[in-house]
Amino acid sequence: MKVKPVVRIRKRGIRRKHGLLVFAVLLMSLHSFPSRAEYGDIILNRSSGKDGMRPVIFPHWFHRIRFLCSVCHVQIGFKMRAGGDDINMLGIVNGKYCGACHNNKIAWGPVHCNLCHSGLPGLKTGVEGGDATEGPGIW
Repeated sequence: MKVKPVVRIRKRGIRRKHGLLVFAVLLMSLHSFPSRAEYGDIILNRSSGKDGMRPVIFPHWFHRIRFLCSVCHVQIGFKMRAGGDDINMLGIVNGKYCGACHNNKIAWGPVHCNLCHSGLPGLKTGVEGGDATEGPGIW
């Protein structure tokens, strides 16, 4: 009777090691998939340069890991392409576009210019980088 618990512990140990090995192989295989630019930084520079401001760097990847696409693209109404919306500071201050959340209640407000207008002068509107901080933004 005393031998059975020892055998059971030994089998559990083997199963645990086997499970860890399977988990490690699975983790390594997931790491080999290439990252995709759809979650990169979005450069918005339709009018910033003309107005003497740096281009806006919108960290799409940062927002996407926290919110479903529908929060911004349905509820707020952003179009599904970089440069598709005519975003302006007056609209943001009045609670449109980014101002729906960046209102000093949910997130910082529009008085912190350098947090959004952080791109190098001359950047063109588009998507840059991958799903990490590889884009031209400060994030």
